[in-house]
Formats: sequence, C-alpha cells, structure tokens
Amino acid sequence: MQTIQLQVKDGYTQNILDMLGSVKDIMLEKIEVKQDPNLEYDAYFYERKAHLDKTIEAVDNGTMKMYDSQEWESEMLDLDKEIEAVNAN
Repeated sequence: MQTIQLQVKDGYTQNILDMLGSVKDIMLEKIEVKQDPNLEYDAYFYERKAHLDKTIEAVDNGTMKMYDSQEWESEMLDLDKEIEAVNAN
C-alpha cells in the first residue's frame, strides 16, 4: 500500500472526495481529510506565501529592485518630504 497526499484548493474538497468515493471500495483503503497545521496559526498563510514567492522571484529576475538599508532610508526620507509638501498645500 502507498500513501498519497493532496493539497486541494479551497472549495474543491467535496468534489475530490466525491471522485475518490466512487472508487473507494475498489482501490482505496482509507480516505482521511486533515486540516493544514499552517492554517491553524495563520488563515492567510498560503496567500502571503504566494505573494512573498512572487516578490522573491521579481527581485531574482531583476524586475524589482532590492534596496540596501542606506538606499531604503534615503528613499523614505524623500517620501516623507514629498508627503509633507503635499500636506502643506
């Protein structure tokens, strides 16, 4: 016997269970649904992970600039000055 683990997109669990149920008596020993432990601590874990993965990919392929701490500090100071100028008017 072998074990297969599936990660099912939200809203499709019942569809998968229905499909597996049709062959359960012939091919399957047991069907068990487990909640992902990451979601117990953070309901948005996978959404945030996907966003972070895209950000890392963008930095790696050069479409997003990665600032060092000095560049970031300079950019934030410039942004503060721009905001103050807009609010002054």
